[in-house]
Amino acid sequence: MRDLKHIHYYEELLEQTANELVLKEKEEGGIAAGYTCYYLPEVLLNCGKAFSVRLRAPNTGSLDISQYYMSSFICGYTRALFERAFEGGMNFLDFYASSDTCQQMVRVVENIRELGLISNPDFGWGIIDAPLKISPHGIKLYTDQIRDHILKPMSEKYGIDISDESIRAAVREHNEMCAVFEEITEMRKPEVPGITPREFHILSLVSYACPTAKILPYLRESLEDLRERKPDPPGRWRARIVVVGSELDDYGFSEILENARCYAAADRYCFGSFPGRQQIHLTEDEPALDQVCRFYLETNQCPRFMSQEKIRDRRETVKRLAEEYHADGVVIEQAKFCDFWGYERTLNTQVLSEEYGLPTLGIDREYVVRGSGQLATRIQAFVESLEYKKIKKGGGEL
Repeated sequence: MRDLKHIHYYEELLEQTANELVLKEKEEGGIAAGYTCYYLPEVLLNCGKAFSVRLRAPNTGSLDISQYYMSSFICGYTRALFERAFEGGMNFLDFYASSDTCQQMVRVVENIRELGLISNPDFGWGIIDAPLKISPHGIKLYTDQIRDHILKPMSEKYGIDISDESIRAAVREHNEMCAVFEEITEMRKPEVPGITPREFHILSLVSYACPTAKILPYLRESLEDLRERKPDPPGRWRARIVVVGSELDDYGFSEILENARCYAAADRYCFGSFPGRQQIHLTEDEPALDQVCRFYLETNQCPRFMSQEKIRDRRETVKRLAEEYHADGVVIEQAKFCDFWGYERTLNTQVLSEEYGLPTLGIDREYVVRGSGQLATRIQAFVESLEYKKIKKGGGEL
């Protein structure tokens, strides 16, 4: 297939946390609100003149400084963010929205605050106490935490409009972007898909890493290009999989899949499209804030939820995605030293395979995966096993 429109520009944007569109939005008076987790509703960080940036640390090299302050036994994502802040790469931030979803991430915010690593005199932060269960009480707690520790500080400090109408306007813009992704996601279902795993991964990342108002026109043009694009002839992909797991902002992972001729038909990982790129439908008979918070909490797929119903729901979600997107197997990837995903990966690698009949590969990986020969070897071996199963069932050919 010919190159997707704007794909090279998207790659350039992903080279920096403070990319061209982020800096342009700030020049126009925007307030940059950084966040790292689905527990922080992205759409609420886009109210008024605020705009959200899901934080990454592209081109991460040495982690010596963060290892000194935070030890080497915590996940590479948190260490990379701290290292980038120490280097001055987070100085564009006006506000850092975080949660106690994992204590490793809280330590990042605390170290940034205590060491004064953001050289912005107006820099502020908020940390929410996220509930562990979905219940009327839990939803109320979550909504109160978002209001008191995120929205009110942003309103008081930066004059952000957090009115009901402002929230509804942010939801409308968010839904416009989600509508683009919902159509692109449908293009992954056919046996001969019109978009590659690498391209979809890049599109997803830029939608999180750039101001929605700035990136949306480009995404619309990419969608138009995809509508007219002629797919590759059949036979390019040896197997189709669902990728599940923790934070994954290095599209080098998808490049490894492509090199093994393995198609990521659906994704259920942090920075992915399930959940995150589905429209939020509001009604007029309830405050928009309550509806948005309930939506994010109920659709959250984080393994931090340890109730039996949420554990089953996460497995059923993977099964549904595998069926809907015609996947041959599942890859569960986990950032090394991620406590919650460590348990989830270990258990579900076995459960999905033995109880759900889904061939599943569990991967423990570093934050930066580009160029990992070991990861490429494991993916290649898994693809070969899926291919062998298809041949044995008479449903595929080498």
